Amino acid sequence: MSNTLLIVDDSESIRELIAGNLMDAGFDVIKAVNGQDGLNKLNPEVKLIVTDLNMPIMDGITMVKNIRNNPDYKHMPIIMLTTESQLEKKNAARMAGATAWIVKPFDEDKLLGVVKKFVR
Repeated sequence: MSNTLLIVDDSESIRELIAGNLMDAGFDVIKAVNGQDGLNKLNPEVKLIVTDLNMPIMDGITMVKNIRNNPDYKHMPIIMLTTESQLEKKNAARMAGATAWIVKPFDEDKLLGVVKKFVR
Protein backbone atom coordinates (compact mmCIF):
# COMPACT_ATOMS: atom_id res chain seq x y z
CA MET A 1 0.00 0.00 0.00
CA SER A 2 1.32 3.39 -1.02
CA ASN A 3 1.98 6.20 1.44
CA THR A 4 1.89 8.94 -1.18
CA LEU A 5 1.14 12.50 -0.15
CA LEU A 6 0.38 15.54 -2.32
CA ILE A 7 2.00 18.84 -1.28
CA VAL A 8 0.43 21.94 -2.87
CA ASP A 9 2.14 25.31 -2.27
CA ASP A 10 3.24 28.12 -4.56
CA SER A 11 6.41 28.66 -2.48
CA GLU A 12 9.18 26.35 -3.69
CA SER A 13 11.03 26.63 -0.37
CA ILE A 14 7.95 25.60 1.62
CA ARG A 15 7.19 22.73 -0.80
CA GLU A 16 10.74 21.46 -0.46
CA LEU A 17 10.77 21.83 3.34
CA ILE A 18 7.50 19.91 3.73
CA ALA A 19 8.47 17.29 1.14
CA GLY A 20 11.89 16.71 2.71
CA ASN A 21 10.42 16.30 6.17
CA LEU A 22 7.77 13.86 4.97
CA MET A 23 10.15 11.89 2.74
CA ASP A 24 12.55 11.53 5.69
CA ALA A 25 9.62 9.96 7.56
CA GLY A 26 9.14 7.40 4.76
CA PHE A 27 6.38 8.99 2.69
CA ASP A 28 6.37 9.35 -1.07
CA VAL A 29 5.62 12.93 -2.14
CA ILE A 30 4.09 14.54 -5.21
CA LYS A 31 4.54 18.32 -5.42
CA ALA A 32 2.21 20.85 -7.04
CA VAL A 33 2.60 24.63 -7.46
CA ASN A 34 -1.08 25.70 -7.13
CA GLY A 35 -4.57 24.27 -6.73
CA GLN A 36 -5.05 23.52 -10.43
CA ASP A 37 -1.71 21.74 -10.59
CA GLY A 38 -2.74 19.83 -7.46
CA LEU A 39 -5.99 18.70 -9.07
CA ASN A 40 -4.05 17.63 -12.16
CA LYS A 41 -1.61 15.55 -10.07
CA LEU A 42 -4.18 14.01 -7.71
CA ASN A 43 -4.46 10.27 -8.27
CA PRO A 44 -5.74 7.19 -6.41
CA GLU A 45 -2.31 6.56 -4.81
CA VAL A 46 -2.50 9.85 -2.86
CA LYS A 47 -3.53 9.26 0.77
CA LEU A 48 -3.43 12.86 2.06
CA ILE A 49 -3.03 16.43 0.80
CA VAL A 50 -1.17 19.30 2.47
CA THR A 51 -2.12 22.57 0.81
CA ASP A 52 -1.56 26.28 1.13
CA LEU A 53 -4.57 28.61 1.06
CA ASN A 54 -3.35 31.61 -0.96
CA MET A 55 -1.96 30.59 -4.36
CA PRO A 56 -2.19 31.92 -7.93
CA ILE A 57 -4.29 30.18 -10.61
CA MET A 58 -6.42 28.31 -8.02
CA ASP A 59 -6.43 28.83 -4.25
CA GLY A 60 -6.57 26.07 -1.65
CA ILE A 61 -10.25 26.43 -0.77
CA THR A 62 -11.31 26.21 -4.42
CA MET A 63 -9.10 23.14 -4.84
CA VAL A 64 -10.66 21.52 -1.73
CA LYS A 65 -14.17 22.18 -3.08
CA ASN A 66 -13.22 20.56 -6.40
CA ILE A 67 -11.76 17.54 -4.63
CA ARG A 68 -14.85 17.11 -2.43
CA ASN A 69 -17.06 17.18 -5.55
CA ASN A 70 -15.35 13.98 -6.73
CA PRO A 71 -16.87 10.94 -4.94
CA ASP A 72 -13.52 9.10 -5.18
CA TYR A 73 -11.92 11.69 -2.89
CA LYS A 74 -14.84 12.51 -0.60
CA HIS A 75 -12.95 11.28 2.48
CA MET A 76 -9.42 12.36 1.48
CA PRO A 77 -7.68 14.01 4.48
CA ILE A 78 -6.73 17.58 3.53
CA ILE A 79 -4.52 19.71 5.76
CA MET A 80 -4.50 23.47 5.16
CA LEU A 81 -1.04 24.85 5.95
CA THR A 82 -1.21 28.63 5.66
CA THR A 83 -0.13 31.98 7.11
CA GLU A 84 -3.82 32.84 7.56
CA SER A 85 -5.24 32.57 11.06
CA GLN A 86 -8.58 34.41 10.78
CA LEU A 87 -11.60 32.49 12.03
CA GLU A 88 -13.60 33.31 8.88
CA LYS A 89 -10.91 31.73 6.66
CA LYS A 90 -10.74 28.65 8.90
CA ASN A 91 -14.52 28.33 8.73
CA ALA A 92 -14.49 28.72 4.94
CA ALA A 93 -11.88 25.97 4.67
CA ARG A 94 -13.84 23.72 7.02
CA MET A 95 -17.05 24.33 5.05
CA ALA A 96 -15.19 23.48 1.83
CA GLY A 97 -14.07 20.19 3.38
CA ALA A 98 -10.60 20.76 4.86
CA THR A 99 -9.79 18.23 7.58
CA ALA A 100 -7.18 20.19 9.58
CA TRP A 101 -5.63 23.67 9.76
CA ILE A 102 -2.00 24.48 10.65
CA VAL A 103 -0.64 28.05 10.70
CA LYS A 104 2.79 28.91 9.22
CA PRO A 105 5.41 29.12 10.49
CA PHE A 106 4.84 25.55 11.57
CA ASP A 107 6.60 22.97 13.68
CA GLU A 108 7.79 20.15 11.41
CA ASP A 109 7.22 17.51 14.09
CA LYS A 110 3.66 18.76 14.65
CA LEU A 111 2.91 18.54 10.92
CA LEU A 112 4.37 15.03 10.80
CA GLY A 113 2.26 14.05 13.82
CA VAL A 114 -0.92 15.29 12.16
CA VAL A 115 -0.06 13.49 8.91
CA LYS A 116 0.58 10.24 10.80
CA LYS A 117 -2.85 10.48 12.46
CA PHE A 118 -4.46 10.30 9.02
CA VAL A 119 -2.05 8.02 7.12
CA ARG A 120 -1.21 4.72 8.77
